[in-house]
Amino acid sequence: MRYIHQYKNWPNFTWKNASILTILAEVRNLQGNLLGTMENLGFNLKNEAVLETITLDVLKNSEIEGELLNDKEVRSSVAKRLGLDFDANIYPDRDVEGIVEMMLDATQNYSSPLTNERLFDWHSAIFPTGRSGMHKITVGNWRKGEEPMQVVSGAMGKEIVHFVAPKSLQLDYEMDQFIKWINNKKDIDDVLKAAIIHLWFITIHPFDDGNGRITRTLTDMQLARSDKSNQRFYSMSAQILKERKQYYIILEQTQKGNLDITDWILWFLKTLKESILSSKELLAEVLIKAKFWQLHKDTRLNERQIKMINKLFDGFEGKLSTSKWAKICKCSTDTALRDIQDLVKKEILIKENAGGRSTSYLLTFN
Repeated sequence: MRYIHQYKNWPNFTWKNASILTILAEVRNLQGNLLGTMENLGFNLKNEAVLETITLDVLKNSEIEGELLNDKEVRSSVAKRLGLDFDANIYPDRDVEGIVEMMLDATQNYSSPLTNERLFDWHSAIFPTGRSGMHKITVGNWRKGEEPMQVVSGAMGKEIVHFVAPKSLQLDYEMDQFIKWINNKKDIDDVLKAAIIHLWFITIHPFDDGNGRITRTLTDMQLARSDKSNQRFYSMSAQILKERKQYYIILEQTQKGNLDITDWILWFLKTLKESILSSKELLAEVLIKAKFWQLHKDTRLNERQIKMINKLFDGFEGKLSTSKWAKICKCSTDTALRDIQDLVKKEILIKENAGGRSTSYLLTFN
């Protein structure tokens, strides 16, 4: 079996521009529309949207590899690093902190050059103990050893070998070429460049483990470059997870094909298009909240009312009552009742049921 990295003219990829131009233009248009929509949000809501997106991206990036991270730990770690409100009672695991650190370095510092050292730092961050599961691995350096690196998917005992990566002795040369190409301001569309980066890095597979997560992180970095923004509003990893079976099929077909990667680019662009379209679902609650505050921009509300309305939008646990309002806002029940009655009068809250202490309230906006 001959793989694409074994051809003499590797890595001189080719593709048919006529086949990809239409969908590339569609993706670019969707990116612009999404960024335009989010730009109209207030500062706090934009930050909230970024927090939701990056949290999802970190979770799904790991889930593709079969690793399930704690969503509350991820969210808290992301929020803390972005300078947003976070739960001080949640203590994220080192593995969570590492992958969050990697993702945020890639997307928040997207314009920084890629270097060996930066990649080594990412690798060390996601393997802080120097082990992957029960196995000790080479951390913060390229993989070593004479055994061929097989790229597989599936559970132990039912693994499918998709292709074999270049030998470890070739890695210095392979990665030097790759990094120089990424940092070169070559006349190529940044989204198209993201598709090539993804394929190229996953083909080299330079680390003992973590190659898939770093591949998708590099993809996010390049997509941030294509958006010219460190604010992320869509998750490529979430869409790849949905299409994981097709992802491994197209990877295997591309590895066993030739250096014309048109089919891979088409798959990548279609998946990216779906990820941007899916962002509407991810960001729906943020956009609803934005619509609410736009509608009530001239409504007089005190700080307690603003705080509690936001809490109701964010998924308030249980039912809102006067006593809960008083406890959360650290005010008397009389003050809480006046706040609530004012919101009822302004048709922001409605009574869910009547009857003394059992009375609870709901937002009227959805």
